[in-house]
Amino acid sequence: MRWNIDSSRLVRLLSGWAPLDAHAPGMDIAERLGLWVSAFDAIGLQAAQQSIMTLTRAAPASPPRPVQACAKSVAEDLVRVRTTLAHLIAKEADSLTADDTSYALYHQLHLRLQREMEQAIASLRDRVRQTLSRISPRLRQLAALDAVLEQVIAPREQALLPTTSTLMARRYEQLRATEGGLDGFANEWRQALLSELDLRLEPVTGLVDALRNEPMNPQ
Repeated sequence: MRWNIDSSRLVRLLSGWAPLDAHAPGMDIAERLGLWVSAFDAIGLQAAQQSIMTLTRAAPASPPRPVQACAKSVAEDLVRVRTTLAHLIAKEADSLTADDTSYALYHQLHLRLQREMEQAIASLRDRVRQTLSRISPRLRQLAALDAVLEQVIAPREQALLPTTSTLMARRYEQLRATEGGLDGFANEWRQALLSELDLRLEPVTGLVDALRNEPMNPQ
């Protein structure tokens, strides 16, 4: 499986403002993910995979509602959470002005918004997994795998994503030294956070898409 991580809108934005370390050419997603997974994590993942495989032999799930209704519900939940967080980001961006001469306020708000995203999306992701686990053994497998991957990757995300604020600080200083000054920085800051929001939502979006593609009468 190959997937161009650099196609992320957040990566494109940040790399356009400040040079980022390039990945080794030819590495696929599994190889890049391997850089994040320790030997201890790998052992845990292997054990989890063996356990997850037994879910196909479990009794068929009994969804409380038809598959289409469940898919519609989680899709609406995804839109609601994204809209709420996007409005919060926009509200904070609108409260800032080009007269701000220190990045400290941006940094404080950036970290707070990241915490808001992390909490809201974690709750949403768990709810979607619970829905999938009631639909079919196949989706129950996917939900279980996603839960394991979240445990492995979340600490890396929590360490890495806050560095976007540091990169935005460099952009802030870069713009302040130009003739145009900071007039457009608040909008760039908002775009970076919206891009991060979409990046954080990708796992949930994948789960929702899997449910949408599930047969109406899963076996």
